[in-house]
Amino acid sequence: MIPQSFQYESPGSLAEAISMLQQYGEDAKILSGGHSLIPMMKLRFATPEYLIDINNIPGLSYIREENGTLKIGGLTREAELEHSDLLKQHFPIFADVTKLIADPQVRNMGTIGGNLAHGDAANDHPAVMMALHATVVATGPEGEREIPIDEFFYGFYMTALQHGDILTEIRIPMPPPGTGSAYHKMERKVGDYATAGVAVQITIGDNGVVTAAGIGLTNVNPVPLRAARSEQALIGKPLTEATINEAALYASEDCNPSSDLRGSEEYKRSIVATLVKRMIHQAVNRANNS
Repeated sequence: MIPQSFQYESPGSLAEAISMLQQYGEDAKILSGGHSLIPMMKLRFATPEYLIDINNIPGLSYIREENGTLKIGGLTREAELEHSDLLKQHFPIFADVTKLIADPQVRNMGTIGGNLAHGDAANDHPAVMMALHATVVATGPEGEREIPIDEFFYGFYMTALQHGDILTEIRIPMPPPGTGSAYHKMERKVGDYATAGVAVQITIGDNGVVTAAGIGLTNVNPVPLRAARSEQALIGKPLTEATINEAALYASEDCNPSSDLRGSEEYKRSIVATLVKRMIHQAVNRANNS
């Protein structure tokens, strides 16, 4: 199939793009990387009358640290995340996740902002943002507003972005010493949606006690899911096999996978438990070597 007819717009500024969104109303869609929207348009699951391409807007692609906060522009490509020295040094989880996203062609165009704005629990970045306790910046007619990641995903393909909003930035606290992070997903083949995925960031104090933890789960819930009970099972305790096993058990119990061609509900829960254990160990190894 091919998309229905639409009017293409290419604004040169953020203000112009927001004005177009207001002018065209619910009939307009934002195009950034396009790797989620275009396939939906070809299948006519999405039928916008106006397509607003924001790729020519300057100043929306960057990776930088400011005052203890990592800032990533909404138009930053997956390939830029994959090769950033700043991210490799402080957030190795980004190297984990980007190499698992589709293929180089997709990563050269796909954007982190589009990945999050799509609101798909099967995408990889939502779980990573959960683990990193990120904040999303939406820019709209009234200016900027910050949305904590736990308040961003509302339902199936639904986010806190309001009509006229554009996701312009992601903000992540820079990790303290003794922090490590890791992500992995099980997939049937390269480029497939995850059977299940787990993102972990963990901070270990000098006394060996966990001082902070973030765990996000991919594609085992209708919306991206924080494994909150698993985090609490770790925080304030020495990291032992018993506490790790407890965290893994809670994650497998608290997710809500559905049986499909990728596996049964029971199989997916077992994958979650296994990945939580492995990613905690990998994050801790990175913390110890940081």
